[in-house]
Amino acid sequence: METKPRLSSEAVKNNEALIQGHISSLSKTDPDLIEVFDNFAFDEVLRHSTLDAKTSLMIIIASTIATQSLSEFKIIVGAALSTGVSAVEVKEILYQSVAYVGIARALDFIHTANKIFESRGIKLPLESQSTTDSENRFEKGLALQKAIFGDNIDKMYQNSPADLLHFQQFLSANCFGDYQTRTGLDIKTRELITFAILISLGGVEPQVKGHVQGNLNVGNTRTTLISAVTQLLPYIGYPRSLNALQCINEIAPPPSKKNNI
Repeated sequence: METKPRLSSEAVKNNEALIQGHISSLSKTDPDLIEVFDNFAFDEVLRHSTLDAKTSLMIIIASTIATQSLSEFKIIVGAALSTGVSAVEVKEILYQSVAYVGIARALDFIHTANKIFESRGIKLPLESQSTTDSENRFEKGLALQKAIFGDNIDKMYQNSPADLLHFQQFLSANCFGDYQTRTGLDIKTRELITFAILISLGGVEPQVKGHVQGNLNVGNTRTTLISAVTQLLPYIGYPRSLNALQCINEIAPPPSKKNNI
């Protein structure tokens, strides 16, 4: 006798809203797992997240790239395109990921997204979102870094050993100048995407802390960051999620209990 997962009404509703009612083949072979996962990810978790559906899908896309979850990436990108995330936004998440996971990890995801776009009649290449060239990429990238991180960028340059200075220059010209200055995503969204990628990679807590501060500086709140971790927990697991929360607490401590009396 076939056993079906017993899903809450909220889990069913949110599954339809977020991933267009995608039914996993595991619902037949592993109904117990799907019952636990879907009730958790699409009901319990969402009760504690303030992110809208579009933002949730974009950070999940970013996370699947970092965790090399190509099968889940296909599902989420298809759902995102049907939910209002544009092809440009998907492509910008992919391009931005190259700076954080490397082209070797991003390449299959770019090719997969292109196949999804073509299947939906989206003509490639998409309109360029670049705002820099070889002459101004360093200048514009450095300006963006300072707009996000302030005087810390000058200190990083001043404190850099001479034989490592080119890495600071790479960060300014390449990571920020080539990728972050692009249009298609606003800076608040880009910082949240970066945060999602970093916490999903794991083992990069110093960079996570830096981008917790960067997110706060561009207007994303502690609540927003906690909501992002909450949303990604089912996809990245507890160790990486708890490490991310520790980074948030170190940079943006919770309000004092005395202030809540």
